[in-house]
Amino acid sequence: MVWRIEITNTAKKQLAKLDHQVQSEIVRYLRERICTEEDPRRYGAPLRKELAGRWKYRVGSYRLICEIQDEKILVLVLMVGHRSKVYDKG
Repeated sequence: MVWRIEITNTAKKQLAKLDHQVQSEIVRYLRERICTEEDPRRYGAPLRKELAGRWKYRVGSYRLICEIQDEKILVLVLMVGHRSKVYDKG
C-alpha cells in the first residue's frame, strides 16, 4: 500500500526555513519510510494531551507532527520543527 503525503502551508513554511540538508533528510524520510509503509504508525508515536490524535515522527533532532487519515490513505504533515520548539506550537 502506498500512502499519500500532504504538507500543510504552515508546515511548508516551517520546512522552508530549515537548512537544505535537513529539508532533504525530512523529504527522504517521508518518501522512503512513510509512503511505502503498510502502516505509517510503525515509525511514529502517538501524541497526548493537546495534541492527542496526532502522530510524531523523529528525523534527527527534528519532529514532524502529522495526522493519519486511514480512510483517505493519507498522512498530513501539520508541523515541522526542532524537537525543543515544535510542541509549543500545538
